Amino acid sequence: MNRREFLGAASAVVFTQGLPAAQAGAPTRALKPMALGLLISPFGAPEERLKRVHDMGFSNCFLSLDGYLGNFTPELAVQFRDLLEKYELIATTVEVVGPGPLVWDFLSGPSTIGLVPPATREARMDALRQTSDFAKLLNIGQVQTHCGFIPEDPADPKYPETVKAIRAVAQHCQANGQYFLMETGQETPTTMSRILRDVAMPNLAVGLDTANLILYGKANPVDAVDILGPHVRSIHAKDGCWPTDPSKLGKEVLIGTGLVDFRQVFTKLHRMGYTGAVTIERETSGPRQIEDVRNEKIYLEGILREVLA
Repeated sequence: MNRREFLGAASAVVFTQGLPAAQAGAPTRALKPMALGLLISPFGAPEERLKRVHDMGFSNCFLSLDGYLGNFTPELAVQFRDLLEKYELIATTVEVVGPGPLVWDFLSGPSTIGLVPPATREARMDALRQTSDFAKLLNIGQVQTHCGFIPEDPADPKYPETVKAIRAVAQHCQANGQYFLMETGQETPTTMSRILRDVAMPNLAVGLDTANLILYGKANPVDAVDILGPHVRSIHAKDGCWPTDPSKLGKEVLIGTGLVDFRQVFTKLHRMGYTGAVTIERETSGPRQIEDVRNEKIYLEGILREVLA
């Protein structure tokens, strides 16, 4: 199973002063602060998957759109707009990570993931521009991706090229009235903080994946919020354990059974003023995935009631 072909995860749309407002015709429904949402990969069965989000009691969704690369059309935008309206859902963020190859491990990951690898950089920048333009048709204000194993050494020759690439994509998103979000995972929080400073774009922000920081052995998400919290615009609620095999990522597990302290993460972000969505991500599939997501929803609802009280 491809890591993007899972059901759950959420995100936020929060605009700051200086960034263009959302486009005219944006959804009139407003999300409650830290509303739970679900990430879906709709390619192949968009209505079925959006209906499932609604039927499971979520108000919003995060769209993983790699399956549509090269085929974003106005007709597709109309289809999505109609389905989102039909099922009373707000799409908070769109994401693509391709085109491939993509290897999610420590051996081939640095040369295949994100905007860092020179061989795939231009193709992925183009994919992100396509996705941004499509999102504009849907009045979606956030575009997210993994930028990759950003060098911790700013003197590494790949570092300035990565800065340029991220800035170029952020500028395209800015012209479309959108944030460009870097999903946490392959880099330390300090390295991501440096990129935020060096790219110096007001619409560049962070998509906090609570488990990825652990799965890649980079940070405890509670501590990472101290560094990145003011820049967080979306949350992928996911749980996991530290990597014990130096070739492989840590294990993603059912929320509540891993090492993420969701109460502390949410409390810190709430105190910092975060009001965006919180999305569930569970990398199982089929009936098992649906059951897991239902249980995770109940678990997180209990924590969020305490945090927001």
